[in-house]
Amino acid sequence: MSTTDAEEQWAAWREQRTRTVSAPYGPLALTGTYWLADAPDGRIPGVPGRWTEDPGTDDAVLLTALAEDGLTVNGEPFEGWIRLGPDASAGAVWVAHGERRLLVLRREGQWAVRVFDPQSAARQEFGGIDAFDYDERWVLPGTFRPYAGGRTVVPVVNADGRERGLSLAGELALGGGEYSLQVAAEEDGSLWAVFADGTSGGSSYRFRFLRPPAPAADGGVTVDFNRAHLPPCAFAEHFICPFPPPGNTLPFEVPAGERDVISTP
Repeated sequence: MSTTDAEEQWAAWREQRTRTVSAPYGPLALTGTYWLADAPDGRIPGVPGRWTEDPGTDDAVLLTALAEDGLTVNGEPFEGWIRLGPDASAGAVWVAHGERRLLVLRREGQWAVRVFDPQSAARQEFGGIDAFDYDERWVLPGTFRPYAGGRTVVPVVNADGRERGLSLAGELALGGGEYSLQVAAEEDGSLWAVFADGTSGGSSYRFRFLRPPAPAADGGVTVDFNRAHLPPCAFAEHFICPFPPPGNTLPFEVPAGERDVISTP
């Protein structure tokens, strides 16, 4: 692939990223993440209805609401009760209050309700995503080395200040192998890394995400730092992004990829 083709594809990726994060219910629209453990009475500030863990099962949240609460489920007025699974699960339903969408989240056995509002201040003030210029020198050969014992879980502090386990599948050696990143493996075989570098907290956000494609049979994979991107918590503080695990802070600058969110006055 020529540099021109690669740069054009990168530009298209940048445009898609902007459309995704600025969508009506994209990351910029998140205005709250409310853990049910912090609301034993099931009442969430500013959110109608009563949200509790279903006492009959550990895989659902029980939502109870009156007609005057003004909630809808899949676009229809709702009253009574309904069991809600995580919104990434099959058969997930849409609960809304006016324009706001109320989504159920489950992390490490804990349930939460997330509120997405297309009228959020962050979405109204969004001016784009600043990025370093494309640089083919930051397209590096890499080698994925899975852990001999399979996945391992390491404790990592998250953006909300809580420590949670981060599941990692192996190491991604960069270039000649002098440096490496601990990475997770997605269901489709692609890799995922949380990393920081010499630009972090200065000329770029404090950490970034990287998603290389699935490695070849011999572990070979192309690592394009031009597609390093901001974590969701760069767009809304209510996301609980993991910080880089130990060893994932590169001792040099990576002036490639997304830098930070641009806000308009």
